[in-house]
Amino acid sequence: MMRSRIALSLLRTNLCRRDVANAHHQTKRCLFSLPKKTENLSIEEEGERKLGWLLKLLFLGTASVGAYQFFPYMGENLMQQSVSLLHVKDPLFKRMGASRLSRFMLDDDRRNKILEMGGGQELLNMLQSAKDDRTRKAALKALVSLCRSDNVVAALHEADAVRIIRSTPSSLEDADIQNYKSSLLKRFQDLKGIATLLEADVE
Repeated sequence: MMRSRIALSLLRTNLCRRDVANAHHQTKRCLFSLPKKTENLSIEEEGERKLGWLLKLLFLGTASVGAYQFFPYMGENLMQQSVSLLHVKDPLFKRMGASRLSRFMLDDDRRNKILEMGGGQELLNMLQSAKDDRTRKAALKALVSLCRSDNVVAALHEADAVRIIRSTPSSLEDADIQNYKSSLLKRFQDLKGIATLLEADVE
């Protein structure tokens, strides 16, 4: 009886040791395999991330091409909206309208269209009533873009643009304001000189 108990005890001890060894082996195997799984997951995540960026770039490219194709049809409406922003009392909306007009004025046709919509007069009104440098700068910058067309310069000259531009205060903090003023005044002076020469030729 005693021998059987001893044998049973030894058997249990051996089984426990075997279970502990197996558990230790399983733990080691899990620990060694964990980085590989993590590494595989990180590679997959990186691949998904790159694929996502590629799809986003393709979408943006397609959207840009579509916008470029449809812009001529919606451009006039956007120009009218931008001119309408110049009527708002809030200087922020005025600056937004002037900034958008500056981007639209890519050729003489658009400049003349903006002039017909009253954009030139509204920019002069904006410049005359401006209380801060940022608003003056936005108005002057848009006028510089607008005055690249001779027809616009002549029309704004009739609207007393030279007096309004000259009376605009200069800024000690923003040199662009003075640069825009000088550029505009020179543009009006050049056109006036050309007109004088033409009148002399006619006589």
